[in-house]
Amino acid sequence: MENPRKRIRIGDLLVEHKLISEGQLSAALADQKTTGRKLGQVLIDNGYISEDKFLDFLSRQLDVPYVDLKQYRYQQEVVHLLPETLARRYRAIVLADRKNSLLVGMADPSDIFAYDDIHKILKRPISLALVREKDLLKTLDIVYRREDEITSLAEELDEELSETDIDLEQMVQSDDVENAPVVRLLQTIFEDAVQVNASDIHIEPDEKILRIRMRIDGVLNEQVMNEKRIVSALVSRLKLMSGLNISEKRIPQDGRFHIKIKQHSIDVRLSTMPTQHGESVVMRLLDQSAGMLDLNEIGMSDDILQRFRKIIHRPHGLVLLTGPTGSGKTTTLYAALNELNSSEKKIITVEDPVEYRLERISQVQVNEKIDLSFSKVLRSTLRQDPDIILIGEMRDSETADIAVRSAMTGHMVLSTLHTNDAISTVYRLQDMGVEGYLIATSLQAIVAQRLVRKICDNCKTEHVPDEHEKVWLQGAVNENIDNIHFYQGNGCHLCNNTGYKGRKGVHEILEINNELTSAFRQDDANAFVELAKQAPGYRPLVNNALDLARQGLTSIEEVLRLAGTIEEH
Repeated sequence: MENPRKRIRIGDLLVEHKLISEGQLSAALADQKTTGRKLGQVLIDNGYISEDKFLDFLSRQLDVPYVDLKQYRYQQEVVHLLPETLARRYRAIVLADRKNSLLVGMADPSDIFAYDDIHKILKRPISLALVREKDLLKTLDIVYRREDEITSLAEELDEELSETDIDLEQMVQSDDVENAPVVRLLQTIFEDAVQVNASDIHIEPDEKILRIRMRIDGVLNEQVMNEKRIVSALVSRLKLMSGLNISEKRIPQDGRFHIKIKQHSIDVRLSTMPTQHGESVVMRLLDQSAGMLDLNEIGMSDDILQRFRKIIHRPHGLVLLTGPTGSGKTTTLYAALNELNSSEKKIITVEDPVEYRLERISQVQVNEKIDLSFSKVLRSTLRQDPDIILIGEMRDSETADIAVRSAMTGHMVLSTLHTNDAISTVYRLQDMGVEGYLIATSLQAIVAQRLVRKICDNCKTEHVPDEHEKVWLQGAVNENIDNIHFYQGNGCHLCNNTGYKGRKGVHEILEINNELTSAFRQDDANAFVELAKQAPGYRPLVNNALDLARQGLTSIEEVLRLAGTIEEH
């Protein structure tokens, strides 16, 4: 049976049932006229009624069921009966095909105009359900992935390339940019990447196929297409956007460009690589519109955060952040700069490349092609009267030496190193040829960082460790693990059936005390390592990751993965 459409004055009914007052309704109606938002949302935002109570009341008044989208298992083909533009405009989603009718979830089932339009589009009887708006918007981002559209545009581009002997370079530089299939395909790929919060896009030609892979929460998700011949058009267009040489296909090239996708301002760092079957492209996406993270938001434990904050506010010294590529070191450094940034301090950064633009901070991008190296820029930086210097990465002995000497002469220096953990940093510094007595005089602390995937809240269930996990945990925890509850994600539509959604930082901090300073002065790396393990407040990365598993934030699987990467090195 098709639900009868009802037009109700929800505000009057809420007053009648004493859920809000007349004064609150009048204030909410005034806000509604000013902002244009739905009355229910205004009442919730103003704190006049809780969202759960409002949804329960609306469900009973409209005589429609409430559906929790977090727990709902939908079918892609059913959802796509309603075009995405209409789904977003009317805040609606097709949940089920019941043969006699379609079950449609709406954030506002009382909107009869939306109901009429949806009915005309679907051309089927409709049964309504009430859904939570914020859950609906998240679900729409997931279900309306651009994979089908990407495939369709790839086929269109492939046909265009095969039907004519068009000059490829002429095609990718066409004046009819908006209608060029290659441009629409790239736009769709970027929209899909932003929608799923991907950090990287990989375009990889194989012998007979083309792979487009996106890194989501640190793991690559793959889409395979048969239209391998379109890769040249894609790469050429991306090279044009990056200002690279489109005719040079024999050597790697690096570039960057800026795009706006769905109110997101994205900085794209692009790298090309000649491979056996054509040029491979990897793009790192940096969302400039996301805003700079605060130190409180980067995932440090309270103890480590308090100690780190105290160290970076010192007037001088060297602070190193360590970890592999993609472990979030730069994000942490920018969060630290964001806190230190004030009108009283001169801050200069030397980076390759500059990832995020910061107000009031002088940011310099290294350019090896014109011999603008880290060391050369650093020498000039010291003549610019800085209080704080950020060095994107200490790559060679000359840069490290200048950084250490800068820290000794009254500057706070922040930098990164590619080492496995905080303790092994001493070996890396020795390899770079930095004198032990210089390090001892300047180094304040070393922070190591990793990222672990967070368990999806929607499909989170308790996990009983298997025998292998029990043996490992028994050694790591050194207590009876039968009293500890661990969790895992079973996989659902909100996490793309991975069981994980989002990532969280894991940190360890090693503060340099007198004993460690003495080991540095004597260039005794082995003594440093043994003393570091016993240093006050030092706690290894794995132990801190295990704390997150005990809190139910991550899984034993992720802790074991992190432990494995450390042990390998």
